Parts: sequence; C-alpha cells; structure tokens
Amino acid sequence: MKFILAKKEKMTRVFGQDGRARAGTILLADSITVTAVKTEGGRDAYSAIQVGMGSRRTKNISKPVLGHTKGKGYEAIREFRTDDTVEVGSMIDASIFTVGDVVRVSGISKGKGFAGVVKRHGFHGGPRSHGQKHTERSPGSIGGSGGRAGGRVVKGKRMAGRMGGDRVTVANLKVLAVDAKAGEIIVSGAVPGRRGTLLEVVAA
Repeated sequence: MKFILAKKEKMTRVFGQDGRARAGTILLADSITVTAVKTEGGRDAYSAIQVGMGSRRTKNISKPVLGHTKGKGYEAIREFRTDDTVEVGSMIDASIFTVGDVVRVSGISKGKGFAGVVKRHGFHGGPRSHGQKHTERSPGSIGGSGGRAGGRVVKGKRMAGRMGGDRVTVANLKVLAVDAKAGEIIVSGAVPGRRGTLLEVVAA
C-alpha cells in the first residue's frame, strides 16, 4: 500500500505526451517517519502503520506523545490502515509514487464562515420577478407547523449555518508527475483545503 502525508502548495497545469494540458495540484511531500506498527494479533487488534511528519518545538507537545515518539517533536502524526509490515524508524518519501498511479486525497476543506442556504446547499431562492421583497435568497418554509414533522423542525433540516471546515476525500486522482528530490507530487484536479493544508495521499 502506498501512502504519504503532504501539504497543498498551489495549482498548475501539466502537459502530457499527447500535448493536452491537464490541471493539477502540487503537493509538497516531505519524508515521513514510521513511528509505530500495529498488528491485528497485538494489543491494538488491528493492522496499521503510524507515521510522523515534520517537526515542531517539544515544549508545545504533550508528554504522552513525546514518550510515544521517543522525544521527537513531529508536526503531525497519522495512521494508515494496512497489512504491510515495515520497521519503526524507516522513512517514506515521494519516490514510492509513480506517474499514472490513482490516489485519493483527504484533508480539511476551506472554512467559509456563516453562509445562507443558497451558497451552502444550492437553494434556488425566491422569484426574481416584480414585487418580490425579501425572499430572493431566503430558505422558504422550514416545516414545523404540524403534519409529518409533528410541530417541530426535523433534525438535519438544510438551513443556514457554518460552511466548510469539514474532512473531505477526493478519489480517483491521477499522479501526473513526481519529483523525488524536491519532494513534490502533482495530482490531477483540485484537492481540499488552502495552501499549507495537511493532506493524506493514499493509492487507490
């Protein structure tokens, strides 16, 4: 199983051998260190590889995490479910991916603050005709007046509220280019988050 942690850099375009330009996103994939290996027969009862990326000051890290990582201050620690076996302390870099690999990328999407139903859920809003006054971007009726709802607003009703900041996974992205020396991977299309967002890249 191929996987790595990366940070979103920016979007670009890549010209293929057929001369067509394809939109892509540059991911900065620094080397990651295997911090733990969990096995199904062990105390964890599942198979996974835990990795750490980057570095930060140890005074900002809790003592349990410092003890677990042998005093190393990793910027981020993530787990990937896999049956593969590797040694603790081994390194993984961008060279594990090759052009043409299909991957899925997961990360936290951009936060957009408080948004109305038109932007958040794609509602059509009210009519744009003569005489409309305050209903152009309003949600309309939300129920709650009896009947099936029973005099209340049902849970999960699509309304205005906080938008973005969710964990999003984009699948079926192709690796367009790999620069192992620079630690860069270019994947097709767009990925969640702003510049600098931590992403999990896993081969499909």
